[in-house]
Amino acid sequence: MSSTEPPEARIVAAVPPARPVRVGAGEKLRTTSLPGLTLNVRTRPPEVSGLPPALFVHGLGGCSQNWSPLMEQLADRLDIECPDLPGFGDSPPPDDGDYSITGHARAIIRHLDASGRGPVHLAGNSMGGTIAIRVAAVRPDLVRTLTLVSPALPERRPQRTAVPTGLLAIPGATRLFSRATRDWDAERRTWELLALTYGDPRQVSREDFALAVEEYERRLALPYFWDALARSARGLIDTYALGGQYSMWRQAERVLAPTLLVYGMRDQLVAFRMARRASATFRDSRLLTLLDAGHVAMMEYPDVVARGMRELLDDVDGRDERQAQEAQEAQEARDRRDSRKIRGVPVPGTDGSGAARG
Repeated sequence: MSSTEPPEARIVAAVPPARPVRVGAGEKLRTTSLPGLTLNVRTRPPEVSGLPPALFVHGLGGCSQNWSPLMEQLADRLDIECPDLPGFGDSPPPDDGDYSITGHARAIIRHLDASGRGPVHLAGNSMGGTIAIRVAAVRPDLVRTLTLVSPALPERRPQRTAVPTGLLAIPGATRLFSRATRDWDAERRTWELLALTYGDPRQVSREDFALAVEEYERRLALPYFWDALARSARGLIDTYALGGQYSMWRQAERVLAPTLLVYGMRDQLVAFRMARRASATFRDSRLLTLLDAGHVAMMEYPDVVARGMRELLDDVDGRDERQAQEAQEAQEARDRRDSRKIRGVPVPGTDGSGAARG
């Protein structure tokens, strides 16, 4: 896969987290090491063996924990992996410092190639959706289905509420922001983030809010936190200016996998009006609209998103069964035809010798 955003020649030291990342009940963490890349991977052992593999990709500033509610909902249907992207969650920065969308997509592709789990049911949220689209476009052999929750596709007129996030891409912006908010405690920072990403942050329980504050404090202690955030934001914004075959909308047109699009009508980062364009762009898509959801529907309404994914999986499984049945019937017809030829029985459309009548 060719790179469209050349990485800057910079190496960030991989410093261990100040405190261990949280592991939910029933979840496991493991570390996957590849040349120049180390990924922390969150899994939830499936309820039965032999379930089809899946991989979920988080968004800008997120981590694999964002998928924990949905993982639990789908544990009876999919064997799910959720990696922390390089520089996020519990994954250290990449050795080459490449935080572009291509760089993140390359990390996912390398992980899938190394694990041999493909093709997978691939899902992505926000920037993770952009990454998933790039993976599905350039490596269709690795993607069985695609689920996109508020994918960050280029918009001509972004919402005003999304502008501050885009400004993170400007060099020095994160330094100014950290100075301007130096008096904010972790609770204030967490609440502001929830207010931006949730349709109604008041629905978050006290326990979940406390856990979110704990995770925010952990991330702020990482020496590369702001650098990974800013450079990933820059990589995302850079894709908005790409044209030709590297345009994200052009790449969306190339996606062959059956696609589920999930949009929240209270999303302050990805305008709901983009749902119509996305539906028309992906060649095999279905749309799930959540009236009260914000930017992270898989966290706010995991049961509804899981239901949509189950319907997608059922549709694909049914399609596979029909295609297999049709292929079997066609093969049986050919076998009967060949058998009649061998016995010298005239076959309709031939002169008895097997030559077609003209």
